[in-house]
Amino acid sequence: MDDGDSDDSAHDDDSSAADDDPTIQLRFSANEVLRHKDFGAYSDEELRLSQRLMSRLRFVGPPRRSLRLTQARRKQHRPDLRRTVRASLRASGEPVRRYWREPGERIRPMVLLLDVSGSMEPYARALLRFVQAAVAGRQRVEAFAMGTRLTRVTKELSSRDPDKALQLASDRVADWSGGTRLGECLRRFNDEWGVRGMARGAIVVVLSDGWDRGDPELLADQMQRLQRITHSLIWVNPLKVTPGYAPLARGMAAALPYVDHFVEGHSVAAMEELASVMAATKTSPSTRARGAIHA
Repeated sequence: MDDGDSDDSAHDDDSSAADDDPTIQLRFSANEVLRHKDFGAYSDEELRLSQRLMSRLRFVGPPRRSLRLTQARRKQHRPDLRRTVRASLRASGEPVRRYWREPGERIRPMVLLLDVSGSMEPYARALLRFVQAAVAGRQRVEAFAMGTRLTRVTKELSSRDPDKALQLASDRVADWSGGTRLGECLRRFNDEWGVRGMARGAIVVVLSDGWDRGDPELLADQMQRLQRITHSLIWVNPLKVTPGYAPLARGMAAALPYVDHFVEGHSVAAMEELASVMAATKTSPSTRARGAIHA
């Protein structure tokens, strides 16, 4: 009997010791690891898995005012005569209740400019999946690839089938992993699409490491020109996460003074942060001040 009590006591002591053990068991989900993993270290299978995470992102910027009028919930300056008259007919012609109208809201357009040059090779494939998810999952999104030339790939990336869309876009871009002419690409975008209306009041996102073989003065001029007409100009740089990073590349240094938001772009978690930045973007004071300036 005493031996049994002794054994139980020893067992209790062991259990107590085990309970006091400060060791913590951690469990990591595959998705959580993938969210924070650098795009440059992705395998082909991880690239495919990341597509599902990308497709869950929602890119909704602040709305813009529309010229169309909608029903107002409170008194405004514009009376809704049609609804007021209709209501009065139900009250023997007496305008018992008056209705009002106010400007509606429209989704703000978005433009994505992806650098597909050789220096971006470790990240371009993953970022192209991000661009495809944005184009396929949201209205009023335009996508372009920038290398030695500018290529519009909105139509190719609009397919709901990611693999098909990515293949069509890759076939369309003839200068993939080639050189970089960011300034010339932005000049063509401004001349043919941006200034003519596509970028006016839009959220424009440039995804690039900033390495450019072209004239940095040209890049600076075109960034300034673009910033004048956009609601918000965001630059996404996969290298920004690197410890001790400084924007020393000629292209990045030339562009940075005209960027409203400079964010990381090396992982799915960074893309989630980008979505948050886009949702919170507001017109900067400098943008309001230059609103009357012709591009």
